[in-house]
Amino acid sequence: MTASRAHRRRPSPSLTRGADHDSPTRRPWAGEPASVSAARVLRTVVPVQPSRASGVRRTVAEQLSYLRLPAERLDNAVLATDELFANAVRHGSPDAGDMVTVSVECTDHEVRVTVADHSPDLPRHRTADAADESGRGLAIVAALVDDWGVAPPDPGESEKRVWFSLEIQGAS
Repeated sequence: MTASRAHRRRPSPSLTRGADHDSPTRRPWAGEPASVSAARVLRTVVPVQPSRASGVRRTVAEQLSYLRLPAERLDNAVLATDELFANAVRHGSPDAGDMVTVSVECTDHEVRVTVADHSPDLPRHRTADAADESGRGLAIVAALVDDWGVAPPDPGESEKRVWFSLEIQGAS
């Protein structure tokens, strides 16, 4: 999917309804079967600090491990989350004290990860030159996932959301 088409996609409406969990150490899906009948959402708020990236990766990997995704799909989700978190840290939040919200939403058919920061500026998909040290994050995300997009801030808010989704293979 091209980035321009993905930007027009709307975020999942169930992000505003599921069970929220603010602690990255809480295991809301532990002991549940691999297939869940209703959307499950883990939402964690993380300081805008590059040093928090490893904790974000661990949290996402742990939550998705309950779904028994194939290793490659799990790795793709973790890497795509890492890219979105890095973009939020670098471009999305101007103040060192800002926070980034990472949400992991799972249904029977899809995993959706959303990273929200406090900047209203939408990310731009660009083509990096071979010598550039950055500028490939969204291209990496697009290559790893089934779909991705951007949800601009809601009226009166400044928080934009960048998301991606992966289909759960074998879902009926």
